[in-house]
Amino acid sequence: MGVFYETIPTKLIEWIHAQKVFWVATAPLTGSGHVNLSPKGGPNFGVVDERTFWYLDLSGSGNETISHLYEPDNGRITILFNAFEGPPRIMRLWGKGRVLERGTRNFAVFADKHAVQMLPGTRSIIVVDIHQVGTSCGFSVPFFDFKEFRSTLHDHHERKEAKYRAGNEKESFERYWAHKNAWSMDGLPGMQIGQVIANEEKIAPIQKMVGPLAPENGSLNRRSSIRPAMFLIVALLSFIIGFCAALMSSHKTVPWLNERISTWYSVA
Repeated sequence: MGVFYETIPTKLIEWIHAQKVFWVATAPLTGSGHVNLSPKGGPNFGVVDERTFWYLDLSGSGNETISHLYEPDNGRITILFNAFEGPPRIMRLWGKGRVLERGTRNFAVFADKHAVQMLPGTRSIIVVDIHQVGTSCGFSVPFFDFKEFRSTLHDHHERKEAKYRAGNEKESFERYWAHKNAWSMDGLPGMQIGQVIANEEKIAPIQKMVGPLAPENGSLNRRSSIRPAMFLIVALLSFIIGFCAALMSSHKTVPWLNERISTWYSVA
C-alpha cells in the first residue's frame, strides 16, 4: 500500500544510502517535448537532510535533466529507488531540482560543505529540494544480486583528462560540453559553460534528433501544440465578427441587440 510523506522518513535515509542504482525523471513544460528517464549507478549521491537529496552528475552525451531544470518555471524532477534485495520497497522523491555546474562558486561551496568526492568527468551536482515522498510495495520488482560497479565511464574520463593534460586541447571537457551538452534533444539550452565555450570557439552542437520532430534553429518546436489552438481562435473570431456584421445589417435585428453590438464595436 502506498504511503506519502512531506519529508524523507528518518528510518529510510540509511536504506537510500545503501542502494546501488536509482532513476531520474524530468520533462520539458511543453507537451511536444520528450520525457527523460536516466539510470544512475554508483555511490555518489546523498541525503543532506529530510528535504534535500543530491547526486553527482557525470559527463555524458545527453543533458536532458540539466536542460529541464534550467527551463524557466520548470525544475520538476522525480527520483526513484527500488529494492532489489531484502524487503520489497519502491520510493519516489518529488521536488524541484537545481544545477550546480562545475566551476561555479555554488558548486565549490556545496562540494566542500558536504565532502563530495570528485570523479573524472564531473560536470555538475544536481540538488533536489523535496516537497513530497512516496513509498509503495514493490512486490513485483525481481531480486537481483549486486556484483560490482562498472568502471567503464570513469576509465574513459581518466584517459580523456590525461590526453588533455598532455596538451591535446580537443580533449577538454569544456569542448565536449559545448559540442554535446549545450542543447537538449528538444533544443532547450543545456550547460551554461557549454553555451559559452560553443560561442567563443564556434563549436557546432551535435544533432540529437532526426525527422520532422527535430527542433529548428536551436529552439523547442512547439508548432504541433500551438497551431490547433490558433486555428480555433481565428475560426471563433471570424464567426463572431461575421455574425455581428450580419445582425447589424439586418432590419429584423432587435433594437437592444443592435445597441449592444454597436457598443462592442466602438469599444473594440
